[in-house]
Amino acid sequence: MTLGWLVVASFNGCVALSMAEICSAYPTSGGLYYWSAKLAGNKWASLASWVTGWFNIVGQWATATSVDFSLAQLIQVIILLATGGTNGGGYVASKYVVLAIYGFILILHGLINSLPIHWLSWFGQLGAFWNAAGVLVLVILIPSVAKERSSADFIFTHLNTDNGMGIHNKAYILGVGLLMSNYCMIGYDTSAHMTEETKNADRSGPIGIVTSVVLSNIFGWIYLVTLTSVVTDIPYLLSADNDAGGYAIAQALHTIFNQRYGSGVGGLVCLGVIAVAMFLCGVASITSNSRMGYAFSRDGAMPYSHLWHRVTKHEVPLNIVWLSVLVAFAMALTSLGSQVAFQAMVSIATLGLYISYALPIFFRVTTARKSFVRGPFHLGRYGVIIGWAAVLWVVFITVLFSLPVAYPVGKDVFNYTPVAVGGVLLLSVGSWVFHARFWFKGPIVNVDTY
Repeated sequence: MTLGWLVVASFNGCVALSMAEICSAYPTSGGLYYWSAKLAGNKWASLASWVTGWFNIVGQWATATSVDFSLAQLIQVIILLATGGTNGGGYVASKYVVLAIYGFILILHGLINSLPIHWLSWFGQLGAFWNAAGVLVLVILIPSVAKERSSADFIFTHLNTDNGMGIHNKAYILGVGLLMSNYCMIGYDTSAHMTEETKNADRSGPIGIVTSVVLSNIFGWIYLVTLTSVVTDIPYLLSADNDAGGYAIAQALHTIFNQRYGSGVGGLVCLGVIAVAMFLCGVASITSNSRMGYAFSRDGAMPYSHLWHRVTKHEVPLNIVWLSVLVAFAMALTSLGSQVAFQAMVSIATLGLYISYALPIFFRVTTARKSFVRGPFHLGRYGVIIGWAAVLWVVFITVLFSLPVAYPVGKDVFNYTPVAVGGVLLLSVGSWVFHARFWFKGPIVNVDTY
């Protein structure tokens, strides 16, 4: 989590910078799939935008699903600890109750995203403030409360080889452990999808992308170091027999307050701060979903497109907002059958979005290398080098996150990521070959170059 975060932050920065440069040239709510169409050349424009768009929107649906379902699980753990914990007769919610909590969260996010844009702007500002203030409070509070803290050697060099997953090679552990860092850094294409609703889009869009990534990298790393400083007994934190039922971070926070004050209430407050941040993140996820879906349907790329790109008198794409909510709920139904299959949602969200990020960058450094017209924000002569670094990084993590996460490989520990990502690729290309190529001409061109 600690050194791996820095590795991911470095290469993710290349992705963000390349995206920001393209966003400055083409500031439109279609974002990534529009960029692919403009950069791939006339021959490949329609196919490039089709595949990019479907990877992006599926990745965004999976992101909303994973964020809100994780919040539902955290709420369940907060309730469990507040009512006595696993060992004190606390309330353990069934998977159906967790799903009901998840559905309620999605409905709230749908309602918030049905409000006029100035209200969404307010929630965005609240999210920025809450994340910054919340992290500041937690990084000061957690170490000061903890009686026992890990050594710097443990925080920065320990790799958990005794993990019960059959993986003992340290390099392999470091590799597959990069998934969560990559997952934490996705979603910055939201700035691109909101450009048609902002002023000076060719500047504010790329600045939004770069700023969000830089701040996330800095605050995220400080937060992770703080959390790992109170991780002193990994097997206990992961044990289903602890008070949090194996929810490691909740148990760690509950333990340090209980050891200091004889009560875990302070830990619940900290979890509440995290829960609010996750809730606001979910709001932004549905916002981004709806704007991407609006643009994609406006260009006729979605089934029943005429329904999804309608807007209210307040310019809110209401129908696509609620479609995003319904799709996110449907995706979570996999949790009723297999928790392992649902966990692949994190991988789908990560790789689906990263692949959609990499495709326009790939076209920028290949087919459009000489024809690309820069916007106000550009990388100068380093644009191609940074672009290739971004593309190769996405290729690397796509292979890495498709590898087994446990040995021996069995149905209960099978990594469904290559199945899911391969399925999106197969369906998008297949639908193009047999259907869409006859009528889909690419995005509506209402922005040329800036």
